[in-house]
Amino acid sequence: MHRLTLFALLLISICAFAAGTAQQRKANPDAKLHKYSTVIEKERPELDEETKRLISEYRRNPTEANRTALRRQVEKRYDAVVARKKAKLEELKRTAKDKSKVDEMQVIVNEMLRDRENRIEQTMRRFADPRLRPGARNAKDGYLPVIGAAQNLSIAYTPVTNEEYASFVKATGRKFPKGWQNGAYPADKAKHPVVNVSKEDAEAYCKWLTKKDGKATYRLPTAQEWEIAAGHMPKDADFNCGENNGTTHVTQYAKTLAACGAVDMWGNVWEWTNSVMTENANKEEGKKYCYVKGGAWDSRRTSCRTEERSEKRVANQGYANVGFRMVRVQ
Repeated sequence: MHRLTLFALLLISICAFAAGTAQQRKANPDAKLHKYSTVIEKERPELDEETKRLISEYRRNPTEANRTALRRQVEKRYDAVVARKKAKLEELKRTAKDKSKVDEMQVIVNEMLRDRENRIEQTMRRFADPRLRPGARNAKDGYLPVIGAAQNLSIAYTPVTNEEYASFVKATGRKFPKGWQNGAYPADKAKHPVVNVSKEDAEAYCKWLTKKDGKATYRLPTAQEWEIAAGHMPKDADFNCGENNGTTHVTQYAKTLAACGAVDMWGNVWEWTNSVMTENANKEEGKKYCYVKGGAWDSRRTSCRTEERSEKRVANQGYANVGFRMVRVQ
């Protein structure tokens, strides 16, 4: 009887766990998509010896001929990836039971074709950047060089946290974010990214830190600078998207690194940029919109892609899924 009872309890537990997991995936169809989907390609192509040789040659002797040779190699590698994506798209058109899988891959292919020149040039700038060397992706003072951008530009390792923003509120008397009680953030969220801060709040924080530092200038990145720092989102990247009902610790997914070596650039919270939307919608509604990047805890995984460029927010409003990260100019 005792053994039967234990077996029954174990069986119930297993069924409950399976049902819970199934329910989570049903409620959050993009959660951990990279682990389930046949669309997601998990390989991360390594630089071949020829590419390494051409990079070395160009950096040692940056002539136009060496640059041209390296660019041709970069183009060849890029076009090979596009060809694989196109082949995968055609396969999905024949075999996928869910049209969303076809649509997802079609978006990726379209983006790669649209951004071909931009991505190749970004790659060339990274390869030519003298800061690209062993250890470049190790944050020694909380900031990392944005390889391929201006030589004096670096970006924060993590988004600004509640704990950091609280110091700013205390020093300046600025209104604390919605959700804080009596000027204090939730005790268990000190290292979570601060949210419910407008772009204007974020810019005020940057100005305060600039004055406090006295040497460097801190500001929000442009959308392009953010993209260069992030690099293309690895298809097997693990981050807070579609599986948590809120934010997580900024280093919870520290194994997922952006191109620059920063963490938490995809998922958790959208990040303000200082790139303003210039379309007519701004004038018609009398509101100033700015682009946000990276996706959030409640985003579809596909929306977190670095190349997603349609997401925007009203600059003077705060949102429960938007925070910010700074760049430093020295």
